[in-house]
Amino acid sequence: MTMKYTKDHEWLKIEDGDVAVIGITDYAQNALGDLVYVELPKMGRQVKKGEHFAVVESVKTAAEVYTPVTGEVVGINDNLSGDPELLKKSIEDGWIAKIKMNNPEEVSAMLDKAAYDDFLKTVE
Repeated sequence: MTMKYTKDHEWLKIEDGDVAVIGITDYAQNALGDLVYVELPKMGRQVKKGEHFAVVESVKTAAEVYTPVTGEVVGINDNLSGDPELLKKSIEDGWIAKIKMNNPEEVSAMLDKAAYDDFLKTVE
């Protein structure tokens, strides 16, 4: 499983060749603290790379989640509505949305784990 990351602290993994599963990184989760609500995107919504498509709210703040790829929302994690803290569990439980990518090559511009870890050293 190949994981990719953004400087906005989202992670992405590829499913079925052209479906991107997206969530927020441990860094983002820890920065937010106790999660109280997740605003999920609508099924079928067309999203463009870099636009916000979800909001994660904590007791401290609300954070927009940006999509690292362009495409159509083909899955949302309804379980987050009842339990936003699932975001902090495994990536199997803590994903936000699945996007069928229009242009899978967009993933190549994202950071791998080592590059993301190096980036974190500059923000901590």
